[in-house]
Amino acid sequence: MPYRSGFISIIGRPNVGKSTLLNHILGQKISIISDKPQTTRNRILGVKHLPNAQMVFFDTPGIHKARTKLNQRMVQAALASLEEVDLVLFLIEPDLEPGEGDLFIAEHLGKIRTPKILVMNKIDLVKKERMIPLLDFFNKKGGFSEIIPISALHGENVDRLVEMALSFLPEGEPYFPEDVVTDQPVRFLAAEIIREKLIERTRDEVPYAIAVQIEEFKEDEAKNLSTIRAVLFVERESQKGILIGQGGKMLKEVGTAARQELETLLGAKIFLQLWVKTKKGWSKDDAFLSEMGY
Repeated sequence: MPYRSGFISIIGRPNVGKSTLLNHILGQKISIISDKPQTTRNRILGVKHLPNAQMVFFDTPGIHKARTKLNQRMVQAALASLEEVDLVLFLIEPDLEPGEGDLFIAEHLGKIRTPKILVMNKIDLVKKERMIPLLDFFNKKGGFSEIIPISALHGENVDRLVEMALSFLPEGEPYFPEDVVTDQPVRFLAAEIIREKLIERTRDEVPYAIAVQIEEFKEDEAKNLSTIRAVLFVERESQKGILIGQGGKMLKEVGTAARQELETLLGAKIFLQLWVKTKKGWSKDDAFLSEMGY
């Protein structure tokens, strides 16, 4: 069989399971997951290696009505990816009616020539009768080459989706070496894992007010030890108190959970130090957003 290689963008409104799908396809975690919308802030690249193909996936931030400069940058990153790829996977959920976000994305997809597959996720949560009207609605919108229902969490139909997506990729040489699974540096992955542990333990508006900056990442190969020092930025003093917790309990829990996952990821011992700082209005600060890589 000819060797195929190409780029695939996974898009959809927030919290439809894009990161879960990418992690399942790759067989390992490179994109953080939570049940809170807008968890993914950057475009994450993941590489699937097959004997006769290389599939390069983009996990994009959820497309939504952006109010802050941070959110505007997130949506721009998601929409920009559609012009750069060989295939688009549009994830939806089996809701009773399509939401505004789904309609906005469908309208945008109708303007591009990139091949598109409509992917209904979370089918394990609903009966088949509820899926049919929504699939029919989007099918009438037109422009989708294929339609497939899946459960990214449980892996149902994901292998079939990969086979289907592969058929749309052109013949060509691999873009990345066989040992590369993502183009993100370890510093970025460390910051994302720390942020995930914070999101898991906070509620309401706090997760959206957190930014993580790695100030130091130093490896000692002789001792098989990595030293990581990170600053957690929030927008208000009250949020700072929540992250630290009574007697520093919250920050200690976050540090322990992040350290354990990083040790598994890097195969080394981790010395992790976390500080919390308040930077008012950081999500509206263009210079800070650029400094953070958003």
